[in-house]
Amino acid sequence: MPKGAGWRIALIIAFVVLSGIYLVPTLVPKLPDWWKGMLPKDKIHLGLDLQGGTHLVLEVDTDKAVDGTLDLVATDLEDVLNDKNLRFKRISRTAGNKTTIVLYEKDTSDAVQKILKDKYRDYEIISSSEEGGLFGVSLRMKEKDIQDRKDKAVAQALETIRNRIDQFGVSEPVIARQGINQIVVQLPGIKDPQRAIALIGRTARLEFKMVKEGVSPTGGAIPEDAEVLYEKHTDPDTGAINEIPLIVHKKALITGDLLTDAQVRIDSQFNQPYVAIEFNSLGARLFDQITAANVNKRFAIVLDNTVYSAPVIRERISGGSAQISGNFTEKTASDLAIVLRAGALPAPVKIIQNVTVGASLGKDSIDKGLMAGGIGVLLVICFMAFYYKLSGMVANLGMALNILYLMGAMSALGATLTLPGIAAIVLLVGMSVDSNVIIFERIREELRLGKYPKSALETGYDKAFLTIMDSHVTALITAAVLFQFGTGPVKGFAVSLSLGIIINLFTSLMGTKVIFDMFLYKGTVKKMSI
Repeated sequence: MPKGAGWRIALIIAFVVLSGIYLVPTLVPKLPDWWKGMLPKDKIHLGLDLQGGTHLVLEVDTDKAVDGTLDLVATDLEDVLNDKNLRFKRISRTAGNKTTIVLYEKDTSDAVQKILKDKYRDYEIISSSEEGGLFGVSLRMKEKDIQDRKDKAVAQALETIRNRIDQFGVSEPVIARQGINQIVVQLPGIKDPQRAIALIGRTARLEFKMVKEGVSPTGGAIPEDAEVLYEKHTDPDTGAINEIPLIVHKKALITGDLLTDAQVRIDSQFNQPYVAIEFNSLGARLFDQITAANVNKRFAIVLDNTVYSAPVIRERISGGSAQISGNFTEKTASDLAIVLRAGALPAPVKIIQNVTVGASLGKDSIDKGLMAGGIGVLLVICFMAFYYKLSGMVANLGMALNILYLMGAMSALGATLTLPGIAAIVLLVGMSVDSNVIIFERIREELRLGKYPKSALETGYDKAFLTIMDSHVTALITAAVLFQFGTGPVKGFAVSLSLGIIINLFTSLMGTKVIFDMFLYKGTVKKMSI
């Protein structure tokens, strides 16, 4: 046995055993209990194109995220000016990405500008004259901050959607950003795509607002600090939906940002599902103060500008718990709990592409992909055996190791196999034997020069090393670029290609050489079958 061959053989066998162990969960549909507790249970997942599902492209309305930021600034300014007893007529978001304060006096305007300079240093402050001798002071977001807020809105929307999908129970989803304001969502094997689509796109902004007392929603002027929202009631017998208008304060006293949990519960009295919510410490304190100050007044629970319920506060509510009821079914209550736990989207999203891939199409893709791969492998085996004789069979053995190691690595990493991924595997079959072709041609050159097989083998591998390394590193860089900038199936192709390139370096430069060394190490072989 040549020097150093022992540890190389041990390494090859160890990789074969490991690959086999990691492939068991993929090849065996139902694993025994003892396996699940001790050994790997992750498997190769199938992509959307192989098992069917839904492909969505969502567009985030980033302008609404900027508007939301300006609304928060307006609410904050209202609190600050009230605390300092500074009189103002109104605070509102205005055109040009501005929040404007309309004041009665010049002295107040100067005081407000001083406050704004200290509190909002990143905003541009603009003073103006309003009609009727009033004074205006505006805060305008800078272009850099606007772009930053839009970028963060897309990132937040992506994470919120990811959390919702994880709680919905979709296995192996693909969720990735695309372009400036788009998000790609792939849901393989999903059985209820419409429900998932509704869940993903729901803004889910939860607000608690006081009902405006003494104002009729059907007649008369609506105050500037109020708005009309509708409470939906569903008739349990006919299913008819009635909308009851309510006048509520525009300003939300508590928002869903202060929630820590939301769970579905069943009302023991009416046997109807409702959503029980829990506030964090700040939310619990605010909820306690608000309910204490508004006993016998109506408190509207608003989700996405729809009033779910508007109960009368009978007593002070401490402990940070509340409930949302509103003619729910168990499914709708569960979906509401999911979106509340996952958090509200920072801006509305619009579905601009919705493609459903049938499971039968996926099975057909697998069958054709496997057939193409099988035919390709068979042709390569026949060619190598015919052209390079016994040395070609060594190359075929290296190719088999290559495929085994690749599938084992994909299973260990829990990688997703797509149709382009199968194409990458077929490509790697060619790359595997291509490396051996380079080595064999170098060996042939040395044999023609009259060298002994052992010497020709060593020289052939040495001369081919840099050429093989150069081609594989170049291909690996290409695969890395595809993975970085590609989405979905392209990433699947890049993952398969990257793993295969690394593994092929090992099998072509070490795996096949060990087999040759085992036959040639004594130096008694006079002629190579090549």
